[in-house]
Amino acid sequence: MSTHIDPIDTDLLMTLTDDDDPVFSLHRGGKMEVTSTVPVGNADDLSLAYTPGVAKVCEAIAADPEVAHQYTWVGNTVAVITDGTAVLGLGDIGPAAAMPVMEGKAILFKQFGGVDAMPIALDTTDTDEIVETIVRLAPTFGGVNLEDISSPRCFEIERRLIERLDIPVFHDDQHGTAVVVLAGLYNALRLTDREPDEVKVVISGAGAAGVAITKILRSAGVRKISVTDRAGVITPERDDLNEVKQWLAQETSGWARPGTIADALDGADVYIGVSGGTVPEEAVARMAPDAIIFALANPNPEVHPDVAHRHARIVATGRSDFPNQLNNVLVFPGIFRGALDVRATEISESMKLSAARAIADLVDEDELTETHIIPSPFDPRVSQAVARAVTDTARRDGLARRPY
Repeated sequence: MSTHIDPIDTDLLMTLTDDDDPVFSLHRGGKMEVTSTVPVGNADDLSLAYTPGVAKVCEAIAADPEVAHQYTWVGNTVAVITDGTAVLGLGDIGPAAAMPVMEGKAILFKQFGGVDAMPIALDTTDTDEIVETIVRLAPTFGGVNLEDISSPRCFEIERRLIERLDIPVFHDDQHGTAVVVLAGLYNALRLTDREPDEVKVVISGAGAAGVAITKILRSAGVRKISVTDRAGVITPERDDLNEVKQWLAQETSGWARPGTIADALDGADVYIGVSGGTVPEEAVARMAPDAIIFALANPNPEVHPDVAHRHARIVATGRSDFPNQLNNVLVFPGIFRGALDVRATEISESMKLSAARAIADLVDEDELTETHIIPSPFDPRVSQAVARAVTDTARRDGLARRPY
């Protein structure tokens, strides 16, 4: 279902000057360009960069395709691919309108991970067509970052690509969110003196992020999880569940009980919102003492921080204008940096867990407070720590083609 967006006055847009609107000024002409990494200033340069010299490299790659990772951009380049069906909080706005977000993602890859990235917007929502297109594009890239593809199609697209490609495939809306949530939760639990296997967690939202968060929390030892959608808690008793929600129902059946989100929050230690909408304050008030609230919808958190702070000890959002911003930029640049460095065949659950721990561990004991449970995206240590954790885990688990 498409989200309604108020129309933009395109005539006014064409007359904007650089001083009228800083957002449009920043985006004018796009946010990226292609530059050369080698000189082409004379005939000798040209003969090396192009014909006849380039033929020698082509022949080497034809003899051994692995050489492409050393002598082309493939070894340091990721495709950022969308179909425009789930863009930010805007919904299904189409591939052309999604391109500014893909460009933004690409420059964050470069800024924070030193990874080159190419934004690609596909003019199709057909699962088969998307998979086949990406498979055919894959020789150009060392990894694939899927972005803003609607649920539940995103799960099948990612699964099929992982099966068919031998390069890392990572749907950031799922796994980037899950990793940063777990990193924040590790430190929130440390601050409130709780253990993962004892904490009671409510996840609001059964889309891409909600499913991935459930998976990674289970892998991290969290057992008492309830997942809610618009109809309430997801349990096996419900007869309106698609395949993904049936999986969620089975994964959480040992703890979750039928009821509303208010019922689920009664006595809960942790609320994780990845759904949009609003949670009533009276429901939040029913949470346990020293509650933890991660309200991550953008731009409007499910629980406004002013409300959350009346009932919780630790509050995090996805916004940069409140403390404890849980932002995927803490995750994906370092994940792909590490995966590319060792030519990993995939990004495994163990690599995601290692990344979450690496992020959490950057907040020292003497720095850890209710308003500082996660490092800043601008902390230069973040991508390095995540990359190191990913490479170490890939080598340990036999997923690295570059072992040293």
